Amino acid sequence: MHVLEVMDASFNEEVIKSSYPVLVDFWAPWCGPCRMVAPVVNQIAHEYKDKLKVVTLNTDKNPSTAAEYGIRSIPTLIIFIEGQRVHTVVGAIPKSTLISTLNKHLSNTNMQQ
Repeated sequence: MHVLEVMDASFNEEVIKSSYPVLVDFWAPWCGPCRMVAPVVNQIAHEYKDKLKVVTLNTDKNPSTAAEYGIRSIPTLIIFIEGQRVHTVVGAIPKSTLISTLNKHLSNTNMQQ
């Protein structure tokens, strides 16, 4: 599953209006912890491809969306369900922690299979 890169201009369409739950990875190319989290985000995209949309947003290139969601530290991962922010994780976290958090939120949606 490809991880889609969203921009300020496409965020509303790709994330807020998505019929699937969405995991957004706010990152920047110069951020070491972001590079550590990227492979985990890619694995999640593959493993959850039928339940979850995974996108990335480069905060350097898309400052408006980053500011709108109060992104002060990266990486920041935000889970959106039905256009609403339901959970925010700041920093490089283990894959097991992210999966636990995702499963908790996905089990509360109709998208769980």
